[in-house]
Amino acid sequence: MLRRQILRQASAAAAESKLTRHLHGFDQRRGLHSRNKKAMEYVAKGWSAIKEVDRVIDYCELNDRRLIPLLRGAKENFELALEADNLNTHARYWLSKLHLKYHVPGACKAIGAALLVEAADMGNADAQYELGCRLRVENDHVQSDQQAFHYIENAVDQLHPGALYLLGIVYMTGDCVKQDIDSAIWCFHRASEKGHAGAAIAYGSLLLRGVQVPESLTKLNTVGVSPPKRIRKNDPENQETNTLEMAKEQFQIAARAGCDLGLKWLQRLEQEEKLLMTEENNECAYV
Repeated sequence: MLRRQILRQASAAAAESKLTRHLHGFDQRRGLHSRNKKAMEYVAKGWSAIKEVDRVIDYCELNDRRLIPLLRGAKENFELALEADNLNTHARYWLSKLHLKYHVPGACKAIGAALLVEAADMGNADAQYELGCRLRVENDHVQSDQQAFHYIENAVDQLHPGALYLLGIVYMTGDCVKQDIDSAIWCFHRASEKGHAGAAIAYGSLLLRGVQVPESLTKLNTVGVSPPKRIRKNDPENQETNTLEMAKEQFQIAARAGCDLGLKWLQRLEQEEKLLMTEENNECAYV
């Protein structure tokens, strides 16, 4: 009898301990979610202030005093975001940009660089891309190129459009790596899907030059990878038309992104199509 009572008490104590641990874990997760939510609210406010600065900065001096309240407000919000959640990589990245790019009161290049490296090492794709670009431009030796390529590849793993475009250029030119046109096209294709104008222009230009689309893009054999529209394998009669249509789609993506070069390419293709149609009509009339 005494043994049963002891066992029941032990079982009840174990169940209570398990429940306590579960509730404690739930409270921790709820607290973490609450801190992250608050931090993202601060990040959103800071980001809105920066967007307003970007909207007018082309029409005034970089150090225009009228921008200081917006820049100071953005800086304060990103700092508050880090106080709420020190692991928030978005706040760390945008705060680094304020120190490195904008004339914000109290700006310090060294602090900005440290924040950028931290955000990149913590997995922020925007920070990885920007750090990779800075390492390529600001340092001229092999080790920096390797580090730059490392950060850019990490951003590509997260399908960052700018990093995809840059890696596509690297593969197309053979800079730092063996030239690989198929890999370049894959990078341009994925970046253009995300609306990157430069990648769309590069992809469309390669198509017009007659570069073959890799088989990986003509089959739906990878999750999230959709094949280019209207492509038909083993159909030589329509291959040229398919390629032209695919190129036009890329230039349309660039034009929608506000790229004048995309619009110029579309106008040029339209003129060539009209000229070709006129020549065909004249041939038919002559026959």
